[in-house]
Amino acid sequence: MARPRTPIGTYGVIAHRRLPGGRHEARTRYRDWDGKSRHVQCTADTRPAAERELKKKLSERSLFHPGFTGMSADSSFPALVDYWLEDMEVEDRLSRTTRQLYERNMRTLVLPFFKDLTLREIGVSRCDHYLKQLAKLSYNRARQARVVLRLALGLAVRHEIIPRNPMDHVSRLRRPPRIPDSFTPDEIKSIRAAIRKWEQREILAGPRPDEQLGHIVEVMLGTSARIGEVLAIRLQDLDLNGPIPTVRIAGTIVSRRGEPTHRQDHPKTARSVRRVALPAFALRAVRARLQRVSSIDPEELLFATRAGTPFTTNNVRRRLRDIMDEAGIAGVTPHRFRRTVATTINDAAGINLAADLLGHSDPIITLQHYVRRNETVNPATADYLEEAFGLAS
Repeated sequence: MARPRTPIGTYGVIAHRRLPGGRHEARTRYRDWDGKSRHVQCTADTRPAAERELKKKLSERSLFHPGFTGMSADSSFPALVDYWLEDMEVEDRLSRTTRQLYERNMRTLVLPFFKDLTLREIGVSRCDHYLKQLAKLSYNRARQARVVLRLALGLAVRHEIIPRNPMDHVSRLRRPPRIPDSFTPDEIKSIRAAIRKWEQREILAGPRPDEQLGHIVEVMLGTSARIGEVLAIRLQDLDLNGPIPTVRIAGTIVSRRGEPTHRQDHPKTARSVRRVALPAFALRAVRARLQRVSSIDPEELLFATRAGTPFTTNNVRRRLRDIMDEAGIAGVTPHRFRRTVATTINDAAGINLAADLLGHSDPIITLQHYVRRNETVNPATADYLEEAFGLAS
């Protein structure tokens, strides 16, 4: 009969021997995390001290995979955060932009609350209380904090540091009701007029505005594209000579910490890659911009700085905000143009076409977050009710 093996993490009889010079050695065989038995030894001035050092070394020896930091439920939460960030880099499943976003949310939203706690002290009640208090200030912040806290604690569960993820049992966050806002036709006229006035103003010194901001707004209105997607349009993405002029939305502009702003060769999602027909007003803006582009390189960006580098999305947002503040028009953001397009197409042709234009995989996303609800019910209901319940004359 085969001799049963000792369990992983246990050791055999401790042997002692006196070393030359008078020091003492304590040694034993230890069954390691991979099932192999290895000799482990320690030396000290006395036999009892050598045995104590050996037992301490064995108790601290990792029972997990090689390179693991030896964390336990008594480790601090900041130690887990550091390990979680390293693990994301090693896995390399997420884009660098997403990793930087997760790190920012963890360090600014979550870590200040949990930095003095051990993992053992982070339970369901504490997580639930934290998220509810944060949600009172901002639902979006609470949602972002919930994501990264779940991921970090999930890593601790997978590596058997804690037995369960307390985030699995916190109460659900309640999204506050919000009606997507869109521009009216009169508001669009006012926005166009304000941009035109700013671009045509008299300049005493320096270069005149090159009208790119107005063209960018027209393309956003004519395609429903996100601001980063519009700024990432290349000359090769344009097909203006066919029976239906189109633009292919196939990238976006990203600005990551520690990297220059550059074009990413895919937009937010795979469904976001789409070819969009250009309405006449957007086509005029594109043609006007092409007259100012001297390069014929198909990789050249349609919209770029005077140095030929990509615009940052924040730069365009800031310039738009400054112009609108000067004109006394509030609430103008690039994303609101996208919601305006979604509402217009939904009212004219239904939610499915609106979702296709915006590049959404599910029309529910378009309906919940982009379309402004029309409060007017079809007046035909009055005729039906009159026919059913009206008083005879």
